[in-house]
Amino acid sequence: MIRILFLSTALISASGHTAPKTSSLLCKAEALKESQKLLSYYSSNDDRINIDDKVTPLWKINNPANAKQHFDVIEIWGYIYKGKYRMRMTYYSENHDLGCLLMGEDILEFADL
Repeated sequence: MIRILFLSTALISASGHTAPKTSSLLCKAEALKESQKLLSYYSSNDDRINIDDKVTPLWKINNPANAKQHFDVIEIWGYIYKGKYRMRMTYYSENHDLGCLLMGEDILEFADL
């Protein structure tokens, strides 16, 4: 049993799988600015919006149109009165000539229903 487990672990290790890479924080300032816009749009410009300055870099994701390119995903939390919102901003930042290119954004209200 131990021999089989060791063999399968060795095969998985040798198969070329690498650990996912963490996203860069190169676009942090841009992500904070865009998250403010997103939450404002989502809430019809409610004046009680607050964006947390702490951002979390998540795993990079592959560009579905080109597997050689990767997108950075940055998670940001925002608040409106008693509501809490998780936002994820997706950027392409591998080409420094383009700067931080916003490729996608999503927002989810954090609620226990």
